[in-house]
Amino acid sequence: MATDLRLVVFDVDGTLVDSQADIVASMTAAFDGLGVAVPARADILSIVGLSLPQAMARLAPDADGDGLVRAYKAAYVERRAAAGARASSPLYPGARDALERLQAEPNILLGIATGKSRRGLDLLLDAYDLRPYFVTQQVADFHPSKPHPAMLHAAMNEAGVEADQAVMIGDTTFDMDMAGAAGMAFVGVSWGYHPAAHLTEAAAVLDDFDGLDPALAQLWER
Repeated sequence: MATDLRLVVFDVDGTLVDSQADIVASMTAAFDGLGVAVPARADILSIVGLSLPQAMARLAPDADGDGLVRAYKAAYVERRAAAGARASSPLYPGARDALERLQAEPNILLGIATGKSRRGLDLLLDAYDLRPYFVTQQVADFHPSKPHPAMLHAAMNEAGVEADQAVMIGDTTFDMDMAGAAGMAFVGVSWGYHPAAHLTEAAAVLDDFDGLDPALAQLWER
């Protein structure tokens, strides 16, 4: 179906919001609570973006993965309730302005593809009044973990666009590989949880959100 619409799909943690403090603290609490050796901070951040069962399997393959998932969720919810979503997951500088600029473009649709749960994403979007910005919101509850392309296939179906009219914006190799598996372009960001040097298949790697608009323009001019 030919259309001039464009779909820009965003990852959340490490791309739109910086939730690393709560993620590391909640992982530490979960592992400590079950008497499992706590992974290094770098190892914890390396799995951000995966669905929790896959993340725990990587961090502690011989431990009780289901128990770690439950303990992590409980610790994360407790920390977020105590601090509030805005404090626990602050928007990166320029994120809101970038979303507002893109939403104002009549041919651009915005979406989300995240390893967060539906509940976790809803709380975050409501905290920032961002829910209306995104026409498609894909979460870990209903799809295989990244880098499986199911979330992006669903996003394109809901938005009514093809892969060559869409782009994934993210900070990890999981986002990059998911975009590649979906046949979609990928634009990386350097401020997230995977080293920018690892985003080898990115059409561009941004150092700030001011670079997003020109990167998209160049991508879609090709």
